[in-house]
Amino acid sequence: MDFCSIASGSSGNCIYAGTDSTGVLIDAGISGKKVTEGLRSICRKPEEIDAILITHEHSDHIKGLGVLARKYGIPVYSTAGTKDAMLSQHLLGSVDESLFHEIKPDQCFGIGDFCVHPFRVSHDAAEPVAYRLSCGDKSIAIATDLGFYDEYIVDHLRNLDAVLIESNHDINMLQVGTYPYYLKQRILGRRGHLSNENAGRLLGEILHDRMKAVLLGHLSRENNYEALALATVCAEITMGDNPFKAEDFAIEIAKRDEPSHLIAV
Repeated sequence: MDFCSIASGSSGNCIYAGTDSTGVLIDAGISGKKVTEGLRSICRKPEEIDAILITHEHSDHIKGLGVLARKYGIPVYSTAGTKDAMLSQHLLGSVDESLFHEIKPDQCFGIGDFCVHPFRVSHDAAEPVAYRLSCGDKSIAIATDLGFYDEYIVDHLRNLDAVLIESNHDINMLQVGTYPYYLKQRILGRRGHLSNENAGRLLGEILHDRMKAVLLGHLSRENNYEALALATVCAEITMGDNPFKAEDFAIEIAKRDEPSHLIAV
């Protein structure tokens, strides 16, 4: 199993996961052109994508969805709440209704080689989910747009081989920054986004000896920067109540405007 962040940040998100015979995207929040370029950079083609899994309806997760679904006839999987919210926003254009497939949190379903397990997250969207994908004895997860985490989230992120996890903002940068008060409260709230500090604490609960790769994603352009996110997360892991140090793991930033390398798990 391979995975790659094609783009990850507050301006757009798209993740690829695949095997020799199955390929899926998790979100399509950048233009169809950029998705295609990102796939080509890892020697993949949009025609080879078997499904697009949507986490929620915000534009940084569905911007290119309509174009990709229309042009390549790619099936779209989302919760009923997310589907209704996407269609009500009229951002997708005309998409064949038969391409939409409704899923439910904590009900696994199959796409080619993958067993896909959607699970609930707290975010200010209609019915958001994160995804865990398994193939044989290998598993990865993509978990962003988390207002907070609890034991339910931790349980769904245990025993992974690789993970992309949200490290959205530095709390101090957000608090002293130029965002209006209501937006700061939204981001900091239980339906907002995960801070660098909380990303590190969550990782401290799920890291184990067989974790091969960690990507920190969905960084805010205004309230974070790569070196700070990485340093804060690593400090939380190393100083946390767990047996590991950050240097025990391959921890990288999923960049906003360029694909990561293809990670084999």
